Amino acid sequence: MSRTLKLYLATLVIAGILVILITGVVVPIGTHIRLGVASDVGVDTALGLGFWIVVTLVASALPVTMARGTVVNTSIGPLVAVMYLGGPAAAAIVGMLGVTEGRELRGRVPWYGTAANHIGLALPAVAGAFVTQAMPQPSSAPILSLLAVLAGGLVLLVGNMALTAVSVALRRGESISLVLVGDLRPYAIGGIAIIPLAWLMAQLYQEAGIGWWAVLLVVLPVYVIRLALHQVVEMRDMFTQTIGALSEAVDARDPYTSKHSRNVQIISVDIGRVMRMKDNELEALEWGGLLHDVGKIGVPDAVLLKPDKLTKDERTLMNLHPVIGANIIANVSKLAPELPIIRHHHEWYNGSGYPDRLMGDEIPKLARVLHVADAFEAMTHARPYRMRPLSTEQAIAELRKYSGVQFDPVMVDAFVRTAWAKGSADADRPTESRPVPMLAQAAARMIPPAAADGSPADVS
Repeated sequence: MSRTLKLYLATLVIAGILVILITGVVVPIGTHIRLGVASDVGVDTALGLGFWIVVTLVASALPVTMARGTVVNTSIGPLVAVMYLGGPAAAAIVGMLGVTEGRELRGRVPWYGTAANHIGLALPAVAGAFVTQAMPQPSSAPILSLLAVLAGGLVLLVGNMALTAVSVALRRGESISLVLVGDLRPYAIGGIAIIPLAWLMAQLYQEAGIGWWAVLLVVLPVYVIRLALHQVVEMRDMFTQTIGALSEAVDARDPYTSKHSRNVQIISVDIGRVMRMKDNELEALEWGGLLHDVGKIGVPDAVLLKPDKLTKDERTLMNLHPVIGANIIANVSKLAPELPIIRHHHEWYNGSGYPDRLMGDEIPKLARVLHVADAFEAMTHARPYRMRPLSTEQAIAELRKYSGVQFDPVMVDAFVRTAWAKGSADADRPTESRPVPMLAQAAARMIPPAAADGSPADVS
């Protein structure tokens, strides 16, 4: 854990505890939180808090792990209802106790992570409750109470997302905006949909003759929202697993390229994160990395597995694999962003690559990223034509050597800032100015594309 993350978590927990303690002492618990089954006011208030803690625990017991690892749940629903019924003090109590998850009880989350998770909900809940109470809510205009709950709920939602995003960003070394538009965007959509249901839960809870048991009927739609969120994640995982199985089937044709596509995927995404790319770009690198060599399924074994130098005709066949791969997935609309990566990951920065001899910024950005990842992975693993892999330092030296010729220098600089280059002599090298392909380099388009075995860096 980084020092910055430790400082952030410590500040969050200490500030949260102070705010919650002060709120509990100064602000009384609202009367509407009472369960309505006991004559003693204190007992009835405690029973009401207990009821909402149990409801919140149920909502928290069904967390969904998003694609980027952030864990979210639907506890915001009952928590918003508590903000309206019991005010800031009740929100603090339920926010601290009711969001306990099974993974925390099993010890899968360190104590400081558990404390930060609870404070990250309780603190925005207290703020949201103050906002709700500050807005006019005459009994003659229920719409105003709905608006008050919406306002307070949005404060809770935005506050929780912000605190979570900062924590995740510091832990992963990513930008806060990247986390927000990635994992937390679906959570925000679901949270906004739950807030009106939370208002309905609170209204039913106060209704004479109906009370607490009617709230349980509204919990069902909240659970359906959780199922929908889980299904979105599950479908994405299934799609990724299917793509992964296809890439492994292609790699398995050659024992020397086993796990090659998976490794290229990881390296590409790491480069993208260093460059603070958007979530949709990282997803394209993830799937494009797995599928970049799928076109090799159309290359004969005699060519693909040949241990010697390829003839001119064999090289022509091998160089067709980006086009074949792009044609294979062309009809899969979900993979449209990956098409340029698959087709152009062997284009050279100076225009002498294949299949279209694109040059410089004509080459799609993500294809330039994957080209670096592909070359590094290949150079650091054994191949029939080079049984002894290059070391990390040697591979980086090759990337530098061909920077501005074969590779985009910006992508090479980004790569050496990833963990893959950690400890190498080049890791602390300052970023160099980016060379622009000259007219003389463009003449390379007039000659056949460069053979992969003609450059130590162009191997896959």
